[in-house]
Amino acid sequence: MRILVTNDDGYNAAGIEALVAVLRPLGDLTVVAPETNCSGASNSLTLRRPLSVRQAANGFYFVNGTPSDCVHVALTGLLDFRPDLLVSGINNGANLGEDTLYSGTVAAASEGYLFGVPSLAFSLVQREWQHLDTATQVARELVERFRDHPWQSPLLLNVNIPPVPYRDLKGFRATRLGRRHPSEPVIRSTTPYGESVYWIGPVGRALDGGADTDFGAIEAQAVSMTPLRLDLTDHAQTQTVARWMEAR
Repeated sequence: MRILVTNDDGYNAAGIEALVAVLRPLGDLTVVAPETNCSGASNSLTLRRPLSVRQAANGFYFVNGTPSDCVHVALTGLLDFRPDLLVSGINNGANLGEDTLYSGTVAAASEGYLFGVPSLAFSLVQREWQHLDTATQVARELVERFRDHPWQSPLLLNVNIPPVPYRDLKGFRATRLGRRHPSEPVIRSTTPYGESVYWIGPVGRALDGGADTDFGAIEAQAVSMTPLRLDLTDHAQTQTVARWMEAR
């Protein structure tokens, strides 16, 4: 397999280094990742300045842009081949529920999916890389499964891994996205010059965390696998809009 590897934590993050190490025996890997941490970058592309691509001593390519930039540049000019699979991660923290709208990890995978490349996004739910070895083993198992049983058509799969020893995992679940309460209030502070500044507050608690959701799977210490789609159309409301426009 030819595997394109990326992330949003930066090319020198522990998660991508561990991911590459565990996947090397499975295929021909090319790493194209952001130069710096781009958590929360979502699907943004850099349009108002040029992008540079450099190569680190370990062979990783790094781009002075977003995760989506990395994949876009890789698939539209940097690489002279089409990857069989794109793998994004391993992210330092969860991408559950509405997190997927903001996540650079998921955005990088969705950029590959937009180009028709099967794409996996891996996230370790607890920050600070606790039980990173569990996440790498899960990633290897799923990539091996893809190699042995490839999807009939490209999928975008968001995978969240509980921060527990591998032996304590309670299996794998195909899930849907849950929902969170609104985020906590911003945190206000003051600069040494007396100016008010604001930090985005913590994410909210789970609002919809049933057993069939990604939140429910993680609560049960199971790996959550959520297939995503990029059609944001609310098909059930198209007639509502049509009737609203026809109202007199």
